[in-house]
Amino acid sequence: MFKDNSLIPAEAVRLAALGLLAEAPRHYGDLAGEIRHFTGRIVGPSLELMGTSLELLRYEGLIEAVEGQGMSDNAVLRLTQRGGEALTGLLKAQLRSPSSDMNRLVLLLKLRFLHHLPEAERQGQLSLMAESLESERVRLDELRQHSAPGLFRDWLERDIAVTNDRIAWLRRRGH
Repeated sequence: MFKDNSLIPAEAVRLAALGLLAEAPRHYGDLAGEIRHFTGRIVGPSLELMGTSLELLRYEGLIEAVEGQGMSDNAVLRLTQRGGEALTGLLKAQLRSPSSDMNRLVLLLKLRFLHHLPEAERQGQLSLMAESLESERVRLDELRQHSAPGLFRDWLERDIAVTNDRIAWLRRRGH
C-alpha cells in the first residue's frame, strides 16, 4: 500500500483475485482471464497490473488449490480464511485523489466486491468513497476557476457535474 493506505496496482489485482474467489472457486485459467478482462476494460493493457502472480497468493496462504496443483494443470482455486481477511483489508483501503485510471479501477473493484463486508463497514466505505470524490470535485472546481473560457472550461464543468452525480449516488447508498 501507499503511505496514505491506498492500493498500489498489484494490490488492485489482488483485490480482484480474492474478491472473485470469495464468490466461488475458479479454475486457475478462468480466474486469470476474469482479472485480465475486468482490469483491461477499466484501464486498458497495463504492465503494472500484469505482474501479480496467483502463485504468490498461494505461497502467502491467501488462496489454495482444491483440485490440481496450479497453473500447469489449471487447478481449481479457492479463498482461504486468511485470504478472506486480506480481502476485507483491501476493501477498506483508501481511494487516492486526484482521480486516475488506477484509482477508478480500485473504486470499481471496491464497488464490485463491497458486498463481502458487513453492512456497517460497507456503509462506512461508501461514505469514504464519497469523501474522496468530494476532494476530486474541489480540485476540479479550483482548476475551473483559474482556467480560460472555452472547451476546456466546458469539459471541466461536465466532469464536475459527473462527479456531483457520483457523490450523490454514493451518499444515497451509504445512508
